[in-house]
Amino acid sequence: MAARLLLRSAFRATTACRKARAPALAPALTRGMAAGGIPTDEEQATGLEKVIMTAMKEGTDPYSMMKPKEYAGSKADPHLVPSITNKRIVGCVCEEDNTAVVWFWLHAGEAQRCPSCGSHYKLVAHELPH
Repeated sequence: MAARLLLRSAFRATTACRKARAPALAPALTRGMAAGGIPTDEEQATGLEKVIMTAMKEGTDPYSMMKPKEYAGSKADPHLVPSITNKRIVGCVCEEDNTAVVWFWLHAGEAQRCPSCGSHYKLVAHELPH
């Protein structure tokens, strides 16, 4: 409501100036959106949201939001598990239709096997983006 009142008073002031002076001297009133259009998400993002959007545009995944890459799970090509410490607990669903999860500790160093199915997992260092 206040914006409408201000807009009307500004419009009246410019029309009064136009009548008093030459029409070429008074600038025409335009709204912000009419001049540049509606801003995109990237243009109005700030803070952490902007960091995530720029990183995704560059092709990186700063907070591991995307689905991880598929690995064979063999000793030569183990599943990579990121961690900021030297150990992490891992849950393995050994069979596709299995409802039980086998939990075990994964330590830094060589690839380790799941005690139930034998898939290999390896801990890799991961740095936080901030």
